[in-house]
Amino acid sequence: MGLLRRVASLLASVKRYFKGVLGEDSYEKYLDHHQSTGCATPPMTVREFWRDKMDRQDASPEGRCC
Repeated sequence: MGLLRRVASLLASVKRYFKGVLGEDSYEKYLDHHQSTGCATPPMTVREFWRDKMDRQDASPEGRCC
């Protein structure tokens, strides 16, 4: 059972890593930041967040290759 848990833990770590690299965890990070800073406004919805993120990247495409 120990080996199975280690493999499962390794796979979970790899999954977290790739979600971070691909930016899939951006909304979760936004929610954490929003909560920790005590913003008075409600957080954006998932749809609003990704639309805002894409709009900002389109306006300033510094770090994108395409």
